[in-house]
Amino acid sequence: QVQLVESGGGLVQAGDSLRLSCAGSGRTFSPYGMGWFRQTPGKEREFVAAITSRSSYTYYADSVKGRFTISRDNAKNTVYLQMNSLKPEDTAVYYCARGAVSGRVADYDYWGQGTQVTVSS
Repeated sequence: QVQLVESGGGLVQAGDSLRLSCAGSGRTFSPYGMGWFRQTPGKEREFVAAITSRSSYTYYADSVKGRFTISRDNAKNTVYLQMNSLKPEDTAVYYCARGAVSGRVADYDYWGQGTQVTVSS
């Protein structure tokens, strides 16, 4: 069974930084692209960032470009999301997912349980 577990969320002030981690089990990682999405109550899950299996390419939503950085360590079966210059509008539950590198929820087949990020103004 594939398991993805996010960590690193929390409550921060605007302008602060956080680093989210997503740890995968077994052979869940290295052959696959990975993505980060986020969701707020009443809204659809939205794409944040994605990375190819060997970190050759990264993709970002316009809303986070220049502030967030996705990376991965296949030896540790872990993908990261470094979030700098956080804004209140970044407040959401953040999910990592495994799948094709795209901005579409439907292209990812396994999801973590999510970690809450709250940015106060």
